[in-house]
Amino acid sequence: MTHLYLIRHGQAVVNVEPIIGGMRGDRGLTPLGIEQAQRLRTRLAATGEIRADMLIASTMPRARETAAIIAPALDLEPIHDPEVQELNPGEADGLTFDEFRQRYGELRFNPQRPLSPGGESWPMFQQRISAAIERIISDHANKTIVVVCHGWVIEASFMHFLDLGALDRPKLRFQVANTSLTHWERFEHRQGWHWRLAGYNDAVHLHAAVRWEAPPDADSPSHPGVPISADDTENTQQW
Repeated sequence: MTHLYLIRHGQAVVNVEPIIGGMRGDRGLTPLGIEQAQRLRTRLAATGEIRADMLIASTMPRARETAAIIAPALDLEPIHDPEVQELNPGEADGLTFDEFRQRYGELRFNPQRPLSPGGESWPMFQQRISAAIERIISDHANKTIVVVCHGWVIEASFMHFLDLGALDRPKLRFQVANTSLTHWERFEHRQGWHWRLAGYNDAVHLHAAVRWEAPPDADSPSHPGVPISADDTENTQQW
């Protein structure tokens, strides 16, 4: 069985200021984003719920920082892959929203056109992400793969696995939480192989009262860790 975990990066500076956040504009994680990634690391280390064979990260700073923070919990060194970067915004990369409006007019996303010259349209982006997913799962078949990436990459994974096409974004809108886990798995059923969604937007580690302990049989691959009861609130922090 192949397991593919897609993890969105922690809160980024470009999400807050806000900035058109391509490679040039990316200023890494905010202090909150660092804490979010640390909480995920704590969860993964305590529960052992992901026994990863590969840790892949987008080459954008916000994803690289997130991967570096969680890497010790997986006992893996990140492999950086530019093909799982967020959509390329083009020459507007690094502009504030106000600067974008002054130069290009109102900021409206049109799936059929790049955000600015030199950027990717949604079909171009979808095709890149689909190709990257196929390459990764082919190169690491029957492995457990963790990819630290971006919200739209995770959205594009739905388009890919549900075979919804690449010409337009779905009418359904996604709200992918920072450091959340989306889990796709490939399994055998009735003499064929199929993909299914095993988990989406799992960010339980961000809840205020959640801490983690490993169960007695934590070494069992079928037994993930469980959260400590919410009544055990010693040393917990408000979120």
